[in-house]
Amino acid sequence: MIMISTNMRTNNFQYIVREALEVDAKDLSAIRVQIDGETEYLDREKGESYIDESEFKQLIRDDHNSDRNLFLVVQVNTRIVGFSRCEGTTLKRLSHKVQFGVGVLRDYWGYGIGTALLKESLLWADTHGIKKVTLSVLETNEKAIHLYKNHGFEVEGILKQDKLLSDGNYYNTVVMGRFMM
Repeated sequence: MIMISTNMRTNNFQYIVREALEVDAKDLSAIRVQIDGETEYLDREKGESYIDESEFKQLIRDDHNSDRNLFLVVQVNTRIVGFSRCEGTTLKRLSHKVQFGVGVLRDYWGYGIGTALLKESLLWADTHGIKKVTLSVLETNEKAIHLYKNHGFEVEGILKQDKLLSDGNYYNTVVMGRFMM
């Protein structure tokens, strides 16, 4: 396993992007619930598919032992404020690709944290023989779609009326992929 730890600075804002550690599990459990409650861009509502501290510890252990998974966190001072995961599989026919997901606390939007997590994940994928990174994004998340396109992702399809949001309307999900350059 190669440890990723990168110091980042945006204007006068500093943070660290690093691999998740088991000691992060309690914080990750709490911020995942908080992030889910702060946006409708993600699949879950606040508290759905809850992962407790022990489950996060196991997930982190499993990811550290896999050459197809990467779990990153963003730390500001001593606080975890965001995370991303690349999840692959050992199935031979699918082993060339990983699924990317990201979440950042709303108070930390606009500092380039999501971009930093994406860049570190793509660098990891490119150096670990991953041929394709996939993701899905809500059609209304235009800022994220623009970011992904700027980093080589292409729209591969649209899942029509895929998500029911709090306004009672159905929205499409955009499926995107990036092939190794």
